Amino acid sequence: MADRGGRSGSGVVVGGGGLAVSGRLDKSIILPPDEIFRNLENAKRFAIDIGGSLAKLAYYSTVQHKVARVRSFDQSGKDGEHESPYEITVQEEITARLHFIKFENTYIETCLDFIKDHLVNTETKVIKATGGGAYKFKDLIEKKLGLKLDKEDVMTCLIKGCNFVLKNIPHEVFVYMKDADPEFRFQMNHPHIFPYLLVNIGSGVSIVKVETEDKFEWIGGSSIGGGTFWGLGALLTQTKKFDELLQLASKGQHTNVDMLVKDVYGGAYQTLGLSGNLIASSFGKSATADKEFSKEDMAKSLLHMISNDIGQLACLYAKLHNLNKIYFGGFFIRGHPVTMRTITYSINFFSKGEVQALFLRHEGYLGAIGAFLKGAEEDNPNLYSWGENYAGSSGLMSSSPDLCPMQRERSGTFDLLEMDRLDRTLVNLPLLKDPSTYIPDTVDLTDDALARKYWLSCFEEALDGVAKRAAASQPDSVDALERAEKFRQKYWDKLQTLRQQPFAYGTLTVRSLLDTREHCLNEFNFPDPYSKVKQKENGIALKCYQGVVESLDSLGWEERQFALVKGLLAGNVFDWGAKAVSDVLETEPQFGFEEAKEKLQERPWLEDSYNQWLERVKGPPHKCALIFADNSGIDIILGVFPFVRELLSRGTEVILACNSGPALNDVTYSESLLVTEKIAATDSIIWSALKDERLLVVQTGSSSPCLDLSRLDKGLANLVRERKTDLVVIEGMGRAIHTNYYAAFTCESLKLAVIKNSWLADRLGGKIFSVIFKYEVPLQ
Repeated sequence: MADRGGRSGSGVVVGGGGLAVSGRLDKSIILPPDEIFRNLENAKRFAIDIGGSLAKLAYYSTVQHKVARVRSFDQSGKDGEHESPYEITVQEEITARLHFIKFENTYIETCLDFIKDHLVNTETKVIKATGGGAYKFKDLIEKKLGLKLDKEDVMTCLIKGCNFVLKNIPHEVFVYMKDADPEFRFQMNHPHIFPYLLVNIGSGVSIVKVETEDKFEWIGGSSIGGGTFWGLGALLTQTKKFDELLQLASKGQHTNVDMLVKDVYGGAYQTLGLSGNLIASSFGKSATADKEFSKEDMAKSLLHMISNDIGQLACLYAKLHNLNKIYFGGFFIRGHPVTMRTITYSINFFSKGEVQALFLRHEGYLGAIGAFLKGAEEDNPNLYSWGENYAGSSGLMSSSPDLCPMQRERSGTFDLLEMDRLDRTLVNLPLLKDPSTYIPDTVDLTDDALARKYWLSCFEEALDGVAKRAAASQPDSVDALERAEKFRQKYWDKLQTLRQQPFAYGTLTVRSLLDTREHCLNEFNFPDPYSKVKQKENGIALKCYQGVVESLDSLGWEERQFALVKGLLAGNVFDWGAKAVSDVLETEPQFGFEEAKEKLQERPWLEDSYNQWLERVKGPPHKCALIFADNSGIDIILGVFPFVRELLSRGTEVILACNSGPALNDVTYSESLLVTEKIAATDSIIWSALKDERLLVVQTGSSSPCLDLSRLDKGLANLVRERKTDLVVIEGMGRAIHTNYYAAFTCESLKLAVIKNSWLADRLGGKIFSVIFKYEVPLQ
């Protein structure tokens, strides 16, 4: 592959043998440095973790990107002079990003040359380093870079890194199931990550009990670990490379070498209550059998012996310290399916299924992350929430050697993790019934092959349209078309990876597909492709607001309640993220609020608990309602605000929560403030509620078309507690169907949406524009 930038002499070569200067290796993949080491010109500081065979580089950079801002027009002119309710400006914003890169030690000197050229002039004056290589290569590093090296304790760095990913990456943890499809099963991170057992299998085995962020204790270990497997394996098979030894083991049959229970007891083993296939003696047959054993069989037997020993030891320590979470990491694991399988089997056997062997998607980076954090106290990275940047991270690879061989070759050589610092600290919504079991996503596409095939095709088919809209949203930019094409290609590549490896970034869901698309749009400076559309639609809807409210006020009480709900649903039709709707909106400019009402399914709805809701609102008012708004324009202005107005009139306080950042045509917090201000100028009920703080407009901390209630703005969570919120309203297909359809709360909830996708409607037993109106009361 040629260097696309035409810089044939400046590339970094990534091939099966490691990292090298261009031209050093044959049959290599040549990539420009900025495709591997990104944002180097803004790098601030760095740290390294050098193990026995792999080096991990961590660096912190600032990323400049464009953001679309909205603001009221200059007060010197009257609002009436403007068709739009506000103006849009594009500004440059700087955010922080963490980069982690993994590569082989074979080319450590080349890597150090690269660091010298690009990172030595950063704020790093003393290099934080961990791992055995920090000792082995200390003199070389200091000489090459001209900087002092500060060695950090391996275990401290490992645990700091582990805590960091457990807190910040929701689908970090997985269990490995060899015979399942797919073999990876991801877990949502529990809000309380402590205590846990960390079993690090390197040359030997270290077992550490982690109780808090800073409190951990080495409680045991063993000299029989990965080094034992490697050393004995080399003696038995004359195979010197660790990965080749594992490859042999994956092809072997251990029963040719191991003595099984049935070999010892014959048919009588059943009286012992044991399986005949259990290993009674590792390598037991080699003492009596007069034959040669294959390298594959000996490697497999050895792998079982080491893994069973480690598994039993880990289970005993977990039981001794009353722990049920064991995370495994280290060189022995390193994402190898054969080692994860044997460790998993061992843990299941010795714990009788009560403890799961848990693995980490970014296990290889824990030491580098920890070393970086040790040197970054002044930036206080632990005071912020971070999120994985899907556009810049390479994903977890499949265990199948036949799947994407090019990617597997590259993944063994280097891979990337990028994390962006988020503006807000994110926490659980306090109203979740059980945060530890909450799963935001309704369908796991990793598991549901039919749904996965449909949604991947759906996003592929929409891609050209999204790229076209992105370019059209910046008509004054000379390179908008070029950037839109780069976005299209990058997202297309991500979709192809997910077709082959649906587990690459954790559990695959509609939410993660949408979020990945937003990350890719931002990567190429398309922060809000729908900003002009939202501006126009908000302006049109504001002009209709007074008429809609007057029409509602003229109705009798019961008739008005139904009209309010129907208005909420009709407003939700206006979703540019749904192809069926965007086609209508682009071809029928006259399509409006009344036309949307006509599209709605007649009652009884697909999910219909409206009668129960009506009975409830005949009773005492709710104390405080939390409403998660969806789309801009008609949705929020003509659908949500009249509903808000009714609640306020009943004496209910309202928290209106909107996205912190843009996604599709969802209303953002900054837009909602201006819209609320415009409505308050003509509506005394809204004006009074704002003045008395009975209506509060807040941000969710999210920039997604979907809603993860385990990662919400801390300020919103505090407000929900303070106001004793007793009603949650979630509207929209992304927030109430793709996510949170099964979410359980400690208070009453309303989930409502119009299904604007034919395939999804058919799967749920309805038709397009079927209605979901789900009112739920928690069981006492």
